[in-house]
Amino acid sequence: MSLPYTLAPQIGTKGRIGLIVLQSDETMEAELRQALPDDDIATFVSRIQSASEVSNDSLAAMEADLPRAAGLLPKTVDFDVVGYGCTSASSVIGSDRVAEMIKTGCSTAHVTNPVTALVAACSALGISKLALLTPYTEAVSESLRNALSAQGIETPVFGTFNEPVEAKVARIDPASIRDAAITLGKDEGAEAVFMSCTNLRTIEILKDVEAGISKPALSSNQAFFWHLMGLVGTQAKPTNSALWQV
Repeated sequence: MSLPYTLAPQIGTKGRIGLIVLQSDETMEAELRQALPDDDIATFVSRIQSASEVSNDSLAAMEADLPRAAGLLPKTVDFDVVGYGCTSASSVIGSDRVAEMIKTGCSTAHVTNPVTALVAACSALGISKLALLTPYTEAVSESLRNALSAQGIETPVFGTFNEPVEAKVARIDPASIRDAAITLGKDEGAEAVFMSCTNLRTIEILKDVEAGISKPALSSNQAFFWHLMGLVGTQAKPTNSALWQV
């Protein structure tokens, strides 16, 4: 029996986001659910192959896979923005190159990544000096610090968990992240603290970190989501984070 049907509008009537998530990332999608507004904002997720251990070489290797990962997003969707969810790889590959590679694989008005988002967040908050907390080795961290410095953002205060294994990064206790961020953020040489890496669980601790340092607390996922929503033309769900009040 052939039955009649009608077509409904495509989901995402208020905005359509494409997200390229690392194969090893266990955190981003769970934290994104806490940030999405109640409007009809559709999120489409693709994965990109990533190494189990983070190094500058393994990060650079993702450049060649970006068009394929973007190409696995639905071809029927014209995206408002596509985001590449890796802070350290964006600093190694370069934001302009990330955007170029993604646009070869899908149709999107904008491309962003956590480094681009952080630069925009610092501009919005008037910040030029960060206390930087990373889980990375010092060599990977140095690539990020150099990329930020090229954008006029210095990191005079720096600390790392020095953990190259992604599976362990995803399991670092938020309490450990909170305590480390507060320790670094209290330094008078920094105007805010930034917790780098989309695999770190940070959304739930932002309020506590800001209360502990009396300064803005920024993280990869928080800045990334804030920028994604802004490029869609909406706002993330309100939180007590200083950035999400901008």
